[in-house]
Amino acid sequence: MMYLIINLALFTLLIGFLFKQQKAELTLSKRVFTSLGLGVIFGAGLQFFYGGGSKAIADTLEYVNVVGAGYVSLLKMIIMPLITVSIIGAIIKVKGSGSLGKISGLSIGILLATTAASALIGILISNLFALSADGIVQGAREIARGEVLETRLVSVESLSFADMIISFFPGNPFADLAGSRPTSTIAVVIFSAFIGVAGLTVIRTQPELGQSFEKFITVAQEVVRTLVRMVLGLTPYGVLALMTKVVAGSNYDDILDLINFVVASYVGLGLILLMHLVLVAFVGVNPLRYLNKILPVLTFAFTSRSSAGTIPLNIETQVKKLGNSEGVSNFSASFGATMGQNGCAGLYPAMLAVMIAPTVGINSLDPGFMATLIAVVTISSFGIAGVGGGATFAALIVLSALDMPVALAGLLISIEPLIDMGRTAINVSGAMTAGTITSRLLGEADKGIFDSEQDVESKNANA
Repeated sequence: MMYLIINLALFTLLIGFLFKQQKAELTLSKRVFTSLGLGVIFGAGLQFFYGGGSKAIADTLEYVNVVGAGYVSLLKMIIMPLITVSIIGAIIKVKGSGSLGKISGLSIGILLATTAASALIGILISNLFALSADGIVQGAREIARGEVLETRLVSVESLSFADMIISFFPGNPFADLAGSRPTSTIAVVIFSAFIGVAGLTVIRTQPELGQSFEKFITVAQEVVRTLVRMVLGLTPYGVLALMTKVVAGSNYDDILDLINFVVASYVGLGLILLMHLVLVAFVGVNPLRYLNKILPVLTFAFTSRSSAGTIPLNIETQVKKLGNSEGVSNFSASFGATMGQNGCAGLYPAMLAVMIAPTVGINSLDPGFMATLIAVVTISSFGIAGVGGGATFAALIVLSALDMPVALAGLLISIEPLIDMGRTAINVSGAMTAGTITSRLLGEADKGIFDSEQDVESKNANA
């Protein structure tokens, strides 16, 4: 019991240090990176003193996770209100619904195109590193995970592509606002768009009522934005707890056994990030300035492993730092958290398929196989939200479509959290890339905000 008190006292001191930084009015970005470093040091210290998998670490992380999981829950709390009022407000400001099709079409198109490119990167990287499922040893956990995946495959195969598309529509918007389904985020986007268009009709046909509606939405937006800034101000504390949990809870022996796959995965993720920077450069965005502005968002996505939980920070950064329009930011962030995920739905399933291909007699460099794999990955990435589960279900869909043994996907369970951090960051990067390119192509970007050195969001968060 004494070790638990000591560990929690140290964790409390770290929180106190971050609070002192906040009082000193350091920018949010600096506090986030400080908390990231402190989380790594504290987590590594726990591993060093108590050893991996010890009861001391488990007991400590149970309480540390109150801060981390609590912060992620607060972020999820504000997702639906933020999306709803922002999209309605954006449509009303535009004073027309004609641009909605362009915004959604461009955003989704860019997400799917970058996912296809990510799958190609996964194929090439897997072959470059000569990854193979043959060299991976199956332990009890891996075998159990494989059996679970085979069971889940039954529910995945029962869903057609048409069923996935149908699941996007909000049959019960109130249930979707409560996040009752994997596709609730997209359903709320569609519902909010309908409300926005209906509001425009009222504004045009009944100006007096329309004026009241506009005022109501304006007030609602300001209240929700204030709420978002309050929650985002807690980001350093959440990152500290989340990073401590990841580092202290990792099994370094398993990581060393599969280090080749870990390194290959991060090389692939790095190439995808480079692709994102090249793409934004093509629309006149300085890639280095862009990367500097989105790093805090990617850092949180990395530590939280939640694309959906990153939506509020994603939108706030796109609007306040990148100068993207509110409508585009909301659409790209929402769609990017549920479809076309470059890391989870693009790179990862492609790498698994290439690893498994030799075990079933397939040449992974065969052009026909590569083209088929990229097509399957791209199509399945569009419907992953219909079945939920992120990278695991992406792998299930792709492997089953190619008639490959899905149980082999369970071989990587021991390093799943480590790889998933990078995948999530790339998912979010892909969403922000789609939003930036869409805003620039449609002429809805405020270049003055992007070129400004002033961190508007951080100052608001410190207020």
